[in-house]
Amino acid sequence: MFENYQFTAAEKFLRYVQTDTQSDPLSSAQPTTEKQKNLSRILTDELKKMGIADAHMDEFGYVYATLPSNSDKKVPVICFCAHVDTAPDCSGTNVKPIVHKNYQGQDIILPDDSTQVLRLSEYPYLQTQMGNDIITASGTTLLGSDDKAGVAEIMDMANFLMTNKKIKHGTIKILFTPDEEVGKGTAKVDLKKLGADFGYTLDGGEAGSLEDETFSADGVQVIIHGVIAHPGYAKGKMINAMKIAGHILDALPKDRLSPESTEGKRGFIHPVRIEGIAEKCTIEFIIRDFETPGLKKKEDFLRTMVEETVRTYPKASFEFQVTEQYRNMKEILDLHPQVTEYAKEAIERAGLKVKIESIRGGTDGSRLSFMGLPCPNLFAGEHAIHSRLEFISIQDMNKAVETMVHLAQIWDERS
Repeated sequence: MFENYQFTAAEKFLRYVQTDTQSDPLSSAQPTTEKQKNLSRILTDELKKMGIADAHMDEFGYVYATLPSNSDKKVPVICFCAHVDTAPDCSGTNVKPIVHKNYQGQDIILPDDSTQVLRLSEYPYLQTQMGNDIITASGTTLLGSDDKAGVAEIMDMANFLMTNKKIKHGTIKILFTPDEEVGKGTAKVDLKKLGADFGYTLDGGEAGSLEDETFSADGVQVIIHGVIAHPGYAKGKMINAMKIAGHILDALPKDRLSPESTEGKRGFIHPVRIEGIAEKCTIEFIIRDFETPGLKKKEDFLRTMVEETVRTYPKASFEFQVTEQYRNMKEILDLHPQVTEYAKEAIERAGLKVKIESIRGGTDGSRLSFMGLPCPNLFAGEHAIHSRLEFISIQDMNKAVETMVHLAQIWDERS
């Protein structure tokens, strides 16, 4: 089926990463940065040129498109989704992608900063890439494979199906979202307009990986109220909220319940931001657990710890505010086992070994699943994401395209 097909994912990817689409966690706009729409416009134009007539970008930067069914059966509508934005953690401006052909295990020194060296010893997945073509950035920026790889692969899947009309499939929806990296990827999505029954995000790592489980997640804001006085006459009067905040942070467990001390299925309490003055100080936490009831246990532990700390400052007080962020998508996916089962079969048809993984994080698929679109996460091939050593192989990208095509066929065959 793919013998004579000229894959276009890598060519598209090398172009897309050169458009800066970094999102902004401090912005309240939708999307958080206007420049994300620059890539969305490019994608819309390319989809139209493929012959996908309804491709369009809405006012919030979301791209919607439909590959019409060519099946004579009634097939559930599936959606492939990826996000256009890159993470605020590392610069995405003036990305210069480099293709390292026929990789043979050598250290790859990135030319614009020779201290940035991609080493097999530090990234053992490279062992699986001998003879393949590796793409990196030049050393001063991230690459952007999270998630422009997924974007490029979905675009190539669309190109393949539009040029190989004999491949039977039901209606396929394409969705490109902004602001996934700042937790707003589904904030303005119109699922009624999308009209899909089931979905797949393309935003994972190793070839063959399939993620059907995420953390459940809450945010906690602790606001500490101190007592202010003129510092020259503050004896016996001032209670410094910043110092209380410091004591709270110092009291957090050192060897458990933190990102730096946990792995696998263990969750954590993680302070992500502190801001304030002597009178009032705010600490923001993220709480993570694979079991949703475990969130409340961690929140109760944190609240008790804060209470005990603040109690030693009699005139101080605090507020404790919990905000739901997202939930473990496995709770929904277990109700629709075929969504994951078909994905496993598609990965195997692409000649890969399936690796079921749990995400120590969240995806657009977490929220989409709870909004009514069950949506596991397929591999896109991205590695060392959000860093200047980010890399991806062209061959892994092509396997992601193959997997999506097989998946579309399997939904048709099983209908």
